[in-house]
Amino acid sequence: MNNENKLKNKIIPIALTIAGSDSSGGAGIAADLKTFSVMGVHGTLAITSVTAQNTYEVTGIYDVSPQIVRKQIEAIYNDFGIDAAKTGMLSNAEIANEVANTLKSYDFPLVIDPVMVSKSGSVLLKEDAIKILIEKLIPRATVITPNIPEAEKITNIKISSLDDAKQAAKIIVENFGAKAAIVKGGHMIGDFSTDVLYYNGQYKEFKEKRILTNTDHGTGCSFSAAIAANLAKGFDIFESVKVAKIMITQAITFGLPIGKGHGPVNPNSYMEINYHKYLTYLEMKKALKLIKENEELISKLIPEISTNIAMALPKFYTRELQDIIAVPGRIRNFGNKLIFSNEPEFGASSHVARALIKYMEFYPDYRSAANVAYNEEIKKAIEKLGYTSSYYDRKYEPIEVKEKEGGSIPWGITFALNISKKPVDFIFDFGDFGKEPGSLIFGKNATDVVEKMINVSKLI
Repeated sequence: MNNENKLKNKIIPIALTIAGSDSSGGAGIAADLKTFSVMGVHGTLAITSVTAQNTYEVTGIYDVSPQIVRKQIEAIYNDFGIDAAKTGMLSNAEIANEVANTLKSYDFPLVIDPVMVSKSGSVLLKEDAIKILIEKLIPRATVITPNIPEAEKITNIKISSLDDAKQAAKIIVENFGAKAAIVKGGHMIGDFSTDVLYYNGQYKEFKEKRILTNTDHGTGCSFSAAIAANLAKGFDIFESVKVAKIMITQAITFGLPIGKGHGPVNPNSYMEINYHKYLTYLEMKKALKLIKENEELISKLIPEISTNIAMALPKFYTRELQDIIAVPGRIRNFGNKLIFSNEPEFGASSHVARALIKYMEFYPDYRSAANVAYNEEIKKAIEKLGYTSSYYDRKYEPIEVKEKEGGSIPWGITFALNISKKPVDFIFDFGDFGKEPGSLIFGKNATDVVEKMINVSKLI
């Protein structure tokens, strides 16, 4: 019976990690269980070793008895069944041998992450265990995921190019018996990180722009766990690796800058970003409904260049314009009626979004902004309502900023906030030759911004 048929009557797929614990929560079973969860499978575990470690060193290793490792695997299988498993740190020959012998009894897909050395340089797989890995575990592997030093150790060839990586992946499959091998390109130099998969006589490259970061602790664990989770859900090998590559790229991009050494990757980002996008979309829909209900009032604030309202994801996940939702085509005034799209989109704003990104560098809780008109009547209404304000005057703008595409708005927001030294509700742009004066409203969410628009409109 194939894996897909086995899953038909399951509430949720079951994945197992056979690995060591990491007291910092960045790698090992901690990383595996987080990854299983965000990939939509129930994670179970068989602990092979307890380590005392943090982001920069391993200070102690205590290996579990091989019999207890076996009993953990059997306990899970006898109760839940196992749809896919992965191995990580196996530590010594006795544990590696027990795991290999135990797994012979089962036919579920198996991903092997041949963990040999920690990020801080500690040995996590003793020399005598490597022989057992090669002779007993690799032939059982559905997928094996060595990095370049691990692939070199397994194949005994030097890997310094993509062709070398392809050769190593082929050797691991055709000479050592794995069903598929993916040699990871993280240790290579270059602008891109390319992982090479060899399966069924074919090569497949998974290429992403290299991320220069110090938040990469647990990369291999999370990547192999994601492959195992996808196999547990019934995906084929190519699709499992493809999705895992997307997840781990995002997890590294949004890694957590904590600790004194290599901070952990963030597999939760794979779920959290979509969650925050949905909440931000709902908040924008609520704000646009409020604008429509008060369109005659708000129409008084619409400048000649039209208005847009934008809202960003939480600061940690806001890196570029695509992380900010706004109104496509802006909000236009036509006879005191407002014309705009009811469906906001991410990446639909440049002007307001750039202002918001810069403002959030100072005050991350202020996640929404809108541009409106500026005149003395509007200024008096803002003062009467007790809203705080600041300004920027383009006559002070350096020539190199003026000449840089998109540079004026971030400069202006920085200028205004350096004057105020606190968050403000409004920032006034006094304009310039050929540039209409305007105001920017800031708030903690889109509804907050619209309510400020309504309040000011009532006094005009």
